[in-house]
Amino acid sequence: MAEQRPPVKRVRALLSGLRPRLVLAFAVMTVVGAGAASGASYVSARNTILSAAQDPAMEQMRDQITAYLPQLTAPPDKAQLNALAENVNDGNSIAYYGELRSRHGFRPELLSDEMRREVAEGRGIQFQRIMDDRGVPHLVMGTAVRGSELPDSPDTRIEVYAAMSLWQQEEAIGELADQAWQVTLVVLPLAVLLALLAASQVLRPVRALNTAARELGDGQLDVRLPVEGNDELAELVTTFNHTASELERTVASLRAMEADARRFVADMSHELRTPLAAMNAVTDVLDEDAEQLPQDTATAARLVSSETRRLTRLVQDLAEISRFDAGRAELRLEELDVATAITGTLTARGWNGHESIVLDLAPGTTATLDPRRLDVVVANLVSNALRHGNPPVLVALTADARTVVLTVTDHGPGIRDEVLPHVFDRFTKADSARTRSEGSGLGLAIARENARLHGGDITAANTGSGARFTLTLPREQP
Repeated sequence: MAEQRPPVKRVRALLSGLRPRLVLAFAVMTVVGAGAASGASYVSARNTILSAAQDPAMEQMRDQITAYLPQLTAPPDKAQLNALAENVNDGNSIAYYGELRSRHGFRPELLSDEMRREVAEGRGIQFQRIMDDRGVPHLVMGTAVRGSELPDSPDTRIEVYAAMSLWQQEEAIGELADQAWQVTLVVLPLAVLLALLAASQVLRPVRALNTAARELGDGQLDVRLPVEGNDELAELVTTFNHTASELERTVASLRAMEADARRFVADMSHELRTPLAAMNAVTDVLDEDAEQLPQDTATAARLVSSETRRLTRLVQDLAEISRFDAGRAELRLEELDVATAITGTLTARGWNGHESIVLDLAPGTTATLDPRRLDVVVANLVSNALRHGNPPVLVALTADARTVVLTVTDHGPGIRDEVLPHVFDRFTKADSARTRSEGSGLGLAIARENARLHGGDITAANTGSGARFTLTLPREQP
């Protein structure tokens, strides 16, 4: 079966490509056009054939009735109605006067109630084309006349109906229909041939554009196509070349700007470390002596200490992000007891035994991970849950043969739908109205980068009663 897949794929690609669709569209348009022309000719010829039989028949019926009217007395009896019917349409007629009716010249069942009503109302000569139960087409005509001795009222009019077979006309019309189908079938192969020629002319530059676009998507921004002719496809090629040139220029500019921004962040975070170290040393002293200072001075000292620690965390996060951007982040792998490592992270931050945190860690779960980066991920996830959610925060660890899964679930308001797709973006905060908060907006971004560095990932979702972050890591690194 495996050997048959490439031919099947090629056949599917061939059938789903632009060429068969162009051929099909061209063939359908041609066949529809030929069919429409043949159909119009058929309808016109059909109407002409039927009119050629119908108009003389109605004129002859009118003349025959007019010629016999002077022989009628008032009121006519059945014998006179029989005579009238026999003199109209070679006897294939029926005459009515009120409830009185002549002998059957044809079956009265061919007369519809609608036609009887319109004739009785004196609307002139009426006709219908009907099909009898044997499938033979008929033309049924009817009109109401009044003898010279009869008063002019609906009850005194004589109704005369005549029927004639349209079998010969129907045979001629059937031959026309057959000819129309034959013309359409003859046109189809020619349409397919013309469609193939047109498709090859159209698809050649399209294929070249497709190849160039694929190369452009692969990063070959200098790809260009020669412009041939001055038609719409040549205009499309010109537009493609212009777009590629602008894209190459824009990407070069963005790359330069990105490199400058990364270098600036890396340099800034590096340069700020030394003064921040001195500031932290000073604030540590101020924190120790805050109780001995005046109240206002102590409050200011604590504020400076808090903001210095916040600035230090921000600089550390920026330095970490710059290492990821520069591709300098490396793993230092160790065989870890993951449950023990998670407990150590919580203990180091004073969260172990915290009344707001509930642990459900599968003991004895081992994996090959970078302990420092695992610590960063767990700390960011738990800190985020404590800061933005409500207790209890459930930290659960499960594992299978290939992966370990850590879930951190809070019972807060959850993540807003418009924020959820961007929760791992840099500098994204759950509450956009809070321009200042304890977090830098980089914690979740750093956590995901560390997870992906291990070959895993982090996802976020709402549970209906809070938010849940799921960390998935492989137990063994390649």
